[in-house]
Formats: sequence, C-alpha cells, structure tokens
Amino acid sequence: MKKNYRKGAVGALMDEYERAVLELKNVLRQVSADEFVEIRDLQTEDEDCRSIQTIVSHVVGSGYGYANGIRRKFAMPATKPQRTAFEHSEAFECLDDLVEYTAQTLENHWEISGKEMMAMIIESNAEFTENLEQLLEHAIVHILRHRRQIEKFLSA
Repeated sequence: MKKNYRKGAVGALMDEYERAVLELKNVLRQVSADEFVEIRDLQTEDEDCRSIQTIVSHVVGSGYGYANGIRRKFAMPATKPQRTAFEHSEAFECLDDLVEYTAQTLENHWEISGKEMMAMIIESNAEFTENLEQLLEHAIVHILRHRRQIEKFLSA
C-alpha cells in the first residue's frame, strides 16, 4: 500500500505524529475495557499516570494544548477536546479527533522553512517555551513515551 506523505518539514513531523498515534492505538487494541480503567500505579503522585485511561486522557489533552499553542501563533481559533475523560471504546475516536485537529492546525504550513520554524516561538505557559520544530518533536515524543508506559503496564 502506498502512503501519501505530506510535503515539507512540518508535513514530515505531522506524518510522524500521526504514526505515533497509530502505534498508541495499536497498543490500546490489546487492552480490554476493564484493563483500560484499572489503576496500575498506586505510588505515582501524577494523577495523569495512574491508569491507561488517565494516560490516554492526558495525551489527548496535551495534544490539544500543543495544537492550540500553534493556533495562537497562526491566529486561528482554539478549542478544547470534547471529552477529557472517556472510556476505552471512545479512546480511538478521541485520538483520531486529535490527529485531525492537529492536521487542520498545520494545514497550509507544511512547507515553511526551517528558519521560519526556528523563529516561531510558542509559549504554552511561563515555564514552557519552544520553537515550532521543538514543539512538534516534543508532541511526538510525548505520545511515544506514554505508549511505552502503557506497554510496561501491560507487561507487568
């Protein structure tokens, strides 16, 4: 099957973002509804990392946060995810919605130059400032790290 790749550096990063979400969804397909909500880490102080459900909710919420930071730079309207807590059966749709929202955010910007990406500073909060390339790479790795965390939960 031939894949249609987006153009440019931003397009490449979006393709990898989409791939990271696909890999996460493939792991979630191995999880039952009961396993999805089961508390896995009783020791953590991070409420977002107690169960697969809280991890996936965190990934979705953070993804909207990254996209909204970019949208502010592009003077686009921002929104929040429709659901912040959801069941296993809804996780796939929520992740698909996130990918679509992020792709819409970046539409028509696939081929901006590396210089433009470096100059576009996105301030998410007082402690979190990255240029566009860093933010997109951060967003990809964020998904990968949490996918790995879920895989570790499942292998325990």
